[in-house]
Amino acid sequence: MGAGTKKLTGRVDPGRIAMLDVPRPPEGVVERFMRLSDPSSTVSDVMDELGLPSGAIGASVLRPTIAGQVVVGPALTVRNAIQGIDALAGAQKHVNRMGEFEAHNLAMPGDVLVCEGVADVSNMGGISSRLAQRQGEAGAIIMGGVRDVAYSRSIGFPIWASDYTPVTGKWRIETMEINGPVTMGNARVMPGDLVVADDTGICFIPRAAIMQVLEAAEKQAAFEEERSAQIEAGLPLHELGPRPH
Repeated sequence: MGAGTKKLTGRVDPGRIAMLDVPRPPEGVVERFMRLSDPSSTVSDVMDELGLPSGAIGASVLRPTIAGQVVVGPALTVRNAIQGIDALAGAQKHVNRMGEFEAHNLAMPGDVLVCEGVADVSNMGGISSRLAQRQGEAGAIIMGGVRDVAYSRSIGFPIWASDYTPVTGKWRIETMEINGPVTMGNARVMPGDLVVADDTGICFIPRAAIMQVLEAAEKQAAFEEERSAQIEAGLPLHELGPRPH
């Protein structure tokens, strides 16, 4: 069943949902990226050489909540902004304008939630993480705050975020758009662009360039594996030639 056949939750005005169905990557692509060693570094390198801006963001900026995780999948995008009301008054009246639950509702297995969020307040908490996991999302990339980190770790749902905070976004954040363009650092990310995230950082691959990047990355990874074997075998440094182009 495609996302387009799902009934909306009503948490977000339908006019703010730019796309119901996130474009899927070619079959087998995610698995091939997952087999790369040091995937974010390899992808960043080959995108440089192909003249493609990778929008690479280091893990010192967007910190992984779970070490050792590798996530690859199409971007399911959310753009948040600060609500234009007083947060405490909103809390008393339960004015909740967060809409990531609608994004989860539209998610297909393997999607990666990519949120242009708000700093110092939570754009995603424990219940949201559990729902994302139930929907089959591979992980989340949040330019902004998240909370309930111990819970998302305990269920094994990986998140990369710029800050951790107990402050709820319920009365402070408004979701402006789902599945439209988002800005993550220097990268403009569209729904369906491929996300590659690991302990080193995150890269965003434009959908039109996925196969080109994958083929170059596999060649780079094969060379690096051969080079590592040569070093391990004790090959003299002067015999370690440059990588062929």
